[in-house]
Amino acid sequence: MNPQKFRGTGVALVTPFKNYKIDFSTLENIIEYVIEGGVDYIVSLGTTGEAITLTAEECKEVFNFTVKTVNGRIPLVAGLFGSNFTQKLVNALKVYDLEGFDAIMSSSPAYNKPPQEGIYRHYMEVAKASPLPIIIYNVPGRTSSNILPETIIRLAESSDKFIAVKEASGNIGQAMSILKSRPDNFLVLCGDDPLTVPMISCGGDGVISVIANAYPTQWSEMVRAALQNDFAKAAAINSNLLDIHPWLYVEGNPAGVKAAMEHMGLCSREVRLPLAPYSEERLAGLLKEMANVSEAVESKM
Repeated sequence: MNPQKFRGTGVALVTPFKNYKIDFSTLENIIEYVIEGGVDYIVSLGTTGEAITLTAEECKEVFNFTVKTVNGRIPLVAGLFGSNFTQKLVNALKVYDLEGFDAIMSSSPAYNKPPQEGIYRHYMEVAKASPLPIIIYNVPGRTSSNILPETIIRLAESSDKFIAVKEASGNIGQAMSILKSRPDNFLVLCGDDPLTVPMISCGGDGVISVIANAYPTQWSEMVRAALQNDFAKAAAINSNLLDIHPWLYVEGNPAGVKAAMEHMGLCSREVRLPLAPYSEERLAGLLKEMANVSEAVESKM
């Protein structure tokens, strides 16, 4: 499998709800929207997809529906979250039908704060069980366990199942350390939208994005420009969208991006507990920044 298919813009797709149930007709529309917007691949049931609030049966339904809807047009990644118990994740890999997917993405175990050796052994067990290549997901803000660069490199050198890392530590220095020592053909993907252009400028390979749910065309264009070393164009697009980012996370992800998408007529802002829908008092600030983006785009047409 050629990891290069995951260069560029991946979108961590939202899961739309209607009256607490998955809204599959809206999910279909969102899939079409991001594909038409030019994203390079889709990540189904990542953090933004609220995977941990879905039942196992619902996860299977979303996976199957997404595979059917995408129909091979672009690559697909299945989000499988790192259980606190390694064997539970290994067992899940035997249960899920991953036909139609090109890779899995899995975060490191949360809550029990394993040491680096434990993280390494966890992922090596996942590699043994996974029928697909693996994108390591380092998101210490959620797991409370940072996967250090030396552990990322050790994993990449230990098994060719590991094809990439989604680096969401928010530490550009850590990303640079991975870029410096990574094996050939191992991708470093940004996991923090505002750091995408800086990370690509250091040699990064793209992003798995939240904002691309709402702005797939602009975000994909920005990433393509950066990967082609057109940093003047990339910086201009990045600056245009920059002030939206804080509003997307001020009340948690994906509450913010769903509120933006509701305003755009793409889906409702409904989320599942313990998340709460984006509040009205924050909405004015988000909509103001969205209006500024629209005005800037229209002024260039």
